[in-house]
Amino acid sequence: MIGSLLQADFEEIIRDKDWDTLRDALSELDPSDIAELLIELPTDIEGIIFRILPRDRATEVFEHLPVEYQKSLVVSLSLGQMQQILNEMTPDDRTRLFEELPAETVRTMLETLSPEELQTARQLLGYPEGTAGRYMTPEYVALPPDITAAEALARIRRTGRGKETLNIVYIVTDKGKLLEDLRLGTLVLAEPETMIGDIEERAPVSIPASAPVGDVIASFERYDRAALPVVDKDGMILGIVTHDDVLEFAEERATKEIQKLGGSEALDAAYRDVSFRSMFKKRAVWLAVLFLGETLTASAMGRYEHAIVSVPMLSLFVPLIISSGGNSGSQATSIIIRSIALQELRLRDWAYVMRRELLSGLALGAFLGLIGAIRIILWYQLGLQSYDDHAYFMAVTVWISLIGVVMFGTLAGSMLPFILRRVGLDPATASAPFVATLVDVTGLVIYFSIASVLMYELMHRRI
Repeated sequence: MIGSLLQADFEEIIRDKDWDTLRDALSELDPSDIAELLIELPTDIEGIIFRILPRDRATEVFEHLPVEYQKSLVVSLSLGQMQQILNEMTPDDRTRLFEELPAETVRTMLETLSPEELQTARQLLGYPEGTAGRYMTPEYVALPPDITAAEALARIRRTGRGKETLNIVYIVTDKGKLLEDLRLGTLVLAEPETMIGDIEERAPVSIPASAPVGDVIASFERYDRAALPVVDKDGMILGIVTHDDVLEFAEERATKEIQKLGGSEALDAAYRDVSFRSMFKKRAVWLAVLFLGETLTASAMGRYEHAIVSVPMLSLFVPLIISSGGNSGSQATSIIIRSIALQELRLRDWAYVMRRELLSGLALGAFLGLIGAIRIILWYQLGLQSYDDHAYFMAVTVWISLIGVVMFGTLAGSMLPFILRRVGLDPATASAPFVATLVDVTGLVIYFSIASVLMYELMHRRI
């Protein structure tokens, strides 16, 4: 339910063409709620909603929509409606929309902008994609250092409307060099006659315009700011990046990492916007690599064919062994990748992680092996399975094998992200399926090697 009306109620109002009731109902909703409503309603109704909304609210609603829905609305709205929305959108949100549209559509839209907005749009689009300059907004409050706190507040009242944020104001020289950032609360509490350049505040923190998005996210996490200024190489302020932009960046990065962890390339677009051909290419490559890796399991089993012939029951526990190793490796790699992403772990911590994961693998392997051994002996004692009179041999084999396989799985899963980071690759590339495939092959080798040794000892004692 949105507000006091259900989605079906809005559809009925629109079918009845009761525009006054629709306008009143929409006026009671927050722009984010209207955006949610638009996503749920049929696409042919979107244009009607936007025609009903006042111009300023239409822009707010548009900015709350995900980019994929913004793209579809670009087609359904009239050129006049899009001109109004684009000219009133914040520059950073508009730039992100332009990035997702075809070049021809962007050129058409640029022609609808006012001269001032066109200059801003071209300036932001001129920065490389994925950098702070591309996603900053020039709508911030800048004040000179030689005015009083009372004069600063009066100037903010006159010029602050429409700025991205008023929580932070920036003190700059007459040439635009950043001197300090000042919280509005600090400015309000200062003595009215105090020069704002003399107000003691925290040390200024800025981001180079060329800084990649990852560095921008890290800066916000490190300094806990609501907004950070973007500067050029000479320290001249160019714009600001706000916390809501960073939340979007973080969500995009997390989405890509999750997709990679699932064993595919990052889609780099919404699921609906990815073509069948592109989806096939992004998934098929990794699946082919994983498939070829899994063929090595057949080679490993062929290598130990003599052991399987001697004790056919060995093949019964192959799925148990390789799944336990793959699961332990997937667990370890997921935990370590996330810890690296959150900067809880750094490259220099690899030795600590290795020691900890070896101990964890030993404990987990012994625990799982004990469960497996008890299960084998219990089934044998109850007469549920004979194991060809090799029950105790199988119990010991499974127990020792699980210790080795789980230890190797946790070690491989924890160290691979460090290795990838060391050579300059994204640790998320160490996807759980990739680690599981690696551990499957080595798990078989460990299992059959231990079985062969124990079987040799068993046969030797019988002789």
